Amino acid sequence: MQKIQLVRNRLKPAVPALCAALLLLGATAARADGLPDMGGSGSAWRVDTFYENDTHVRQGVGLSKFRNTLQVEADKDLGGNGTFSSLKIRTKLRGTYDGVYSINDRRYGKKAGGPIMLENGDPGLQALAPFLPPALGTPSSVPQGGGIINHSSVAGLAAPLGAPFLAGNTFADGYPTAQGALNGNDGMIVLGSRLGGIHNGVSFGVPVRPCDVDSRGCIKDYMDAKRHDLESPEFNDRLDFIREAYIVAKMPLDNGAMWNFQVGKQQVIWGRTDLFRVLDVINPMDYSRNNIYDEMQDIRIPMWIATAEYRMGTSELFEDNNLQFVWNFDKFRPSNLGQGGTPNQILDAGDFFRGMKNLWDNGGTVANFALAGPGNPGYATNFGPGQIGIRQANLPEWSLANTQFGVKWEGAIKGVSFSLNALTYRSQLPSLRNLYSKGVQTMNPFTGALQPSPYIIAFDIDFPRVKLIGASADIQADSIGSTFRVETALTSGEEFPNTARSSLYSDSHVWRYVIGWDRPTFIPFLSTTRAFFLSAQLFGQNILNHELHNSPWGKTGMPDWKMNNIATFLIKGWFKNDQVSPQLLMAHDFRASASVASPSVEWLVTDNLKFNFGANYKFGDGSRQFDDSRSTNPWAPFTGLQGPAARPNPFDNSSLGLAGVEPLGRFRSGPIGMAMKENELFVSMRYKF
Repeated sequence: MQKIQLVRNRLKPAVPALCAALLLLGATAARADGLPDMGGSGSAWRVDTFYENDTHVRQGVGLSKFRNTLQVEADKDLGGNGTFSSLKIRTKLRGTYDGVYSINDRRYGKKAGGPIMLENGDPGLQALAPFLPPALGTPSSVPQGGGIINHSSVAGLAAPLGAPFLAGNTFADGYPTAQGALNGNDGMIVLGSRLGGIHNGVSFGVPVRPCDVDSRGCIKDYMDAKRHDLESPEFNDRLDFIREAYIVAKMPLDNGAMWNFQVGKQQVIWGRTDLFRVLDVINPMDYSRNNIYDEMQDIRIPMWIATAEYRMGTSELFEDNNLQFVWNFDKFRPSNLGQGGTPNQILDAGDFFRGMKNLWDNGGTVANFALAGPGNPGYATNFGPGQIGIRQANLPEWSLANTQFGVKWEGAIKGVSFSLNALTYRSQLPSLRNLYSKGVQTMNPFTGALQPSPYIIAFDIDFPRVKLIGASADIQADSIGSTFRVETALTSGEEFPNTARSSLYSDSHVWRYVIGWDRPTFIPFLSTTRAFFLSAQLFGQNILNHELHNSPWGKTGMPDWKMNNIATFLIKGWFKNDQVSPQLLMAHDFRASASVASPSVEWLVTDNLKFNFGANYKFGDGSRQFDDSRSTNPWAPFTGLQGPAARPNPFDNSSLGLAGVEPLGRFRSGPIGMAMKENELFVSMRYKF
């Protein structure tokens, strides 16, 4: 009964619109002779059933995906009546089981992770070696819980390393560190280890086992998936196994125009791009399936949406002319970025969030943190609970004000198809707002007092309101046998990390665009009978209110590039009567200097059986550094003693700009650069029953 009530609560926001749709259909049936018999002649369901296995093997990891999918697509034409000329039901059900969490459980399941060592990079620590017990490790590294600067074993040392300087320190040994304890040194990896190491940057431990095995760092209602949820993500309280379930109704008008209504769980696609989104932002995305590399139709998260499209048809000026209204009345849903410890995480965000949540809840050791400076990476530092990290995720509750509304005008003139779009919605990507910006007092670890602390590295996750206006066009260039795609959008209200602000974030207008080119082209030395399909895209982003400053030790401000472009190129061919289809997909991130190449071959064995063999290989520089807030001064004047020559005033709170790859370098590295070590081979098999 509890599960039934939970499902009812989740569906509650959808009830008014669904009831309205059912009442409309009921009224229509009463006015006419009723809807056709659901089992009557000529009204049979059209059903297709698919099974797919998708297996990936990752370099240095082994099996990274063993996903089995069963999908059923069913459509039914209900005919027409006095009001609607056509009524249809469309459904798509999908269930998956990914066996990687049991087959490779030492990487991704209940045995994942282990004890960790964290960098303790100050070269001056060599002089401390005689004073340190063996349990603390070597001077250049310490275990989780062994931050040297505030460990009780060095309490007798002279300032600034010992008790006289840290007389009020309440976070020295502030949590149990034994294996198996509350935040013991087990079941973890080091943040950044997916990139091959942090090399004198800031990092910390990340719990990586499913949340029913290890609850550390799990963020309630946001990133708290149990093993079952990771293995079979569609079977949850949001009923994600229903990929589509909507009614399509066409209502002709006396003036020759027509209304098209579509109500139910669905995807609404506004964009014309692949891999990266500009206008296609109505549905959130599930990047946990395969980062950015799966087809968008497979990783969009369907929502309960109502659309009404007024088709005006041709006119003296337009060859086609339509107006669409979109109301996403579902409860807010963020994009799935992947959870800490799972194989696919865009920007490695899942590991970062889980490690930060664990620091807030349980405390932990942060590598290379205290007293750091140029040429002096700093001392590993213990923090107790409630001092740094992520406190909670604030997911908007359902209300009319939290629903999303959009309008699109599209048409065609002289062979050019175009659209003008406007949308108000909640950002599907998280924003980190520090607790100082929320007026929350936090504990000063040096004095034990509660106080407002500007620049504090303690956050809530929020999802700001965003407004978007944009346009798109398809242009046929018959003289050169090509089609050009153009898409652009301007948003307001998006939020970005910003180490130059005491809130550690700021908002900005953002201009995004994509220019695409598609062309079928004969390549004689490859085939003289079948054209190859060539497609190229240039995706750009410009943060209009970008902020970047020179500081004594580096740059501070927004880690995201002010302007950046990513180029993609696809070449696809067909051989053996279209049974064999090789393709090469490539992408290059210009500012991150990171590239990916994904060759594959699709083999259509029969009309019902298809195989796909391929690889995904990254190359280039990839990782980028940015101010990591080590040199901010939230607890003046204690932390203001870092770099006295660079900070003459110890009560100056701002960052001095000391940089590392973690944690903010990920925004400069981008989704390709942050996955630089995730080279894979894959094979998939799809069978249609």
